[in-house]
Amino acid sequence: MAQGITRGSRSAGVLPLLAGITSALALTGAAVYTVGQVSCAEPGQYVRHDDHVELVGSCVDGSRLPQTGTGGPKTGVSGAVLPDNYRP
Repeated sequence: MAQGITRGSRSAGVLPLLAGITSALALTGAAVYTVGQVSCAEPGQYVRHDDHVELVGSCVDGSRLPQTGTGGPKTGVSGAVLPDNYRP
């Protein structure tokens, strides 16, 4: 007679799986809610540190990013585009 899997061992394997799925769904929901609540009320500032420029505060607004192929944006010594609110 072959030994089959008992009902107890099946539920023992399903319970951790359900707990993992529930945790993943809860964390995903929390992340979506958090991102939805973010607001960019105040514009950020670009601050120069040694050899790089960092955006401090606020969010990146896609409409303010330079379009490719357009002329006229201010550029730095290395050729990097400098935004209007750049602060050395």
